[in-house]
Amino acid sequence: MDRTLCLSLLLFTAAVAAATGGAEPNLTSAGLSWSTAKEESDLAPPPDESDSDGGFSSLDGMLQWAISHSDPEKLKESAEAQQRLSPSELQKRQIEIKEILEKIKMPSDAELMKIAISDLNNVSTSLEDRHRALQELLELVEPIDNANDLNKLGGLLAVTKELNHSDPGIRTVAAWVLGKASQNNPIVQQQILELGVLSRLMKMVNSNSVEEANKALYAVSALIRNNLANQELFYAEAGGWMLQDILSNASLDIRLRRKAVLLLADLAEYQLENVDRNEPPFFNDQDLLKSVVDLTASTDLDLQEKALVAIKSLLQLRTTEARVFKDFCALGDALNRMRQLLHDLMADEYQRDYVMDVESLRVEVEHIFHRKLVKQ
Repeated sequence: MDRTLCLSLLLFTAAVAAATGGAEPNLTSAGLSWSTAKEESDLAPPPDESDSDGGFSSLDGMLQWAISHSDPEKLKESAEAQQRLSPSELQKRQIEIKEILEKIKMPSDAELMKIAISDLNNVSTSLEDRHRALQELLELVEPIDNANDLNKLGGLLAVTKELNHSDPGIRTVAAWVLGKASQNNPIVQQQILELGVLSRLMKMVNSNSVEEANKALYAVSALIRNNLANQELFYAEAGGWMLQDILSNASLDIRLRRKAVLLLADLAEYQLENVDRNEPPFFNDQDLLKSVVDLTASTDLDLQEKALVAIKSLLQLRTTEARVFKDFCALGDALNRMRQLLHDLMADEYQRDYVMDVESLRVEVEHIFHRKLVKQ
């Protein structure tokens, strides 16, 4: 790729940013789009771009290369010159860049997916290249249209095979891809269900690798969320007891416990939204309920909040008993202790607003609990 062309693209994007009040443009294989805020741990990491082989997997990578191989002062001067372009000159430059992009002919997402899938299906692919192929798919399947195409291209089968790879890093990213592709996507959820990998993912949750366990539970959650058929299979595979084991083990990674209690809250909420469906018996298991209530004593405020969300939904289920919450789980005492803890935390002005939100949730849970006690 010619360096001058890269710099032209870079300078044009700088001019566009200035003309639009500072928004940072993001070039992708589909054209110009504007970057948006992302959430943290389960999002795909930024792609590893390199010019060592003379090519780039995206225009973002090309621009990063241009920046790293250019003089910062000259770039600044050139960018300032671009900002002084008149509207007509800017429009003319935009047309020129569009023509350049058409000549570049970046491969489509589907073509990039085919390349990555081919690498996975090639038994001679090195461990490093296999990992790179999965990372590329992780980024590519985020748009729902690409996720829906993954199975058509043979990608789901290729990725699920990697769940049995000997390398935990490969298994971790493979689970991550499946979770990303199936998130809020009933089509892909059904396709993965038919491949019979839910039980494999549930076994991976018990991995000694912290990252593998976390990404496996992330995938399990994505597969069964708002999906009745997958939830029934989850229960049949003793998924409820799997969650209980995680919630009751304080030595496990805090992220895994957060995911587990959040999944439990989602399952209980889904049950409340589908009142005609019989409630799974594990919801009323006193050991499970106690493990959730005990989370309110955690030193992690985020975990405490997620526990309250779960308790709120569990209290509203038909089959849960107020006396179990009161006598066996000591929910009343737990809520009182939490009230004092939150009161002390409000002295910290930096987290006061968040603490107040959690306290409002605690009060709501307390009211639901008292109403349940009166009713029963």
